Amino acid sequence: MTKASKIFSAFSFTILIYMGVVTVANSDPLARRIDSDSEFTFIRLVYNSAPTMYQGYGYGMRDSWRVDWPDAENHFLQGLKRLTSVDASSNGQLLTLLDEELFDYPWLYVLEVGSWVLTDTEIQRLREFLLKGGFLMIDDFHGSREWAGFMATMRKVFPDRPVMEFTNTDEVLHVLFDLDNRIQIPGIHTYWSGNNFEKDGITPHWRGIYDDEGRLMVAINFNMDIGDAWEHADHPNYPEPMTALAYRFGGNYVIYAMTH
Repeated sequence: MTKASKIFSAFSFTILIYMGVVTVANSDPLARRIDSDSEFTFIRLVYNSAPTMYQGYGYGMRDSWRVDWPDAENHFLQGLKRLTSVDASSNGQLLTLLDEELFDYPWLYVLEVGSWVLTDTEIQRLREFLLKGGFLMIDDFHGSREWAGFMATMRKVFPDRPVMEFTNTDEVLHVLFDLDNRIQIPGIHTYWSGNNFEKDGITPHWRGIYDDEGRLMVAINFNMDIGDAWEHADHPNYPEPMTALAYRFGGNYVIYAMTH
């Protein structure tokens, strides 16, 4: 073997080792434990998914929770720190409903819930989290079929609590920014296709589930993709009014959760 070949082989081996280390390090994203002492930490909920006809975009049938991760929350956190005085962490973190740290953080984000699957223990933990003051933001699911899938699980969490449309006087719409003028927020690829909606989800809905005192526990952004608007806020071909509204909604949800 020539000297050049030896150098190339050594270099290639080093690259392979590096790639292996990166693969191992990233194979279990939950290995990234929370180390933030900030006032607010963005927690993304990790869950299992049932196989559905809408999957197959590279995420795998058990990884719908990964969509837009981690860019959506990391971009949102930068915006939150610019728009408010909240001492927010620089990066989002991941938790399951079974993690001991769950009750240390008042705010959870979850998306693609049309196919989410929770065990009985996870359902009990989510109910307890919400009734003890927690806040859940739900995003990026579309159409009647995904609504039915979402509600099949949520009805196990709260069998008797109604899902209600936000009214224009709802506090969460005014706690930081006044959100009287609301428009549908599509994902970037949906927008590029010439539509603002996916599947049969033509009409956007902002809905909620409340506790006995009227506190909003679950904020449901249906037929929208707020996380995509966070992620692509700096893209020149994604409309600024949609990204601006997405950041304002996120800011209101954070402030509401931290003050209620």
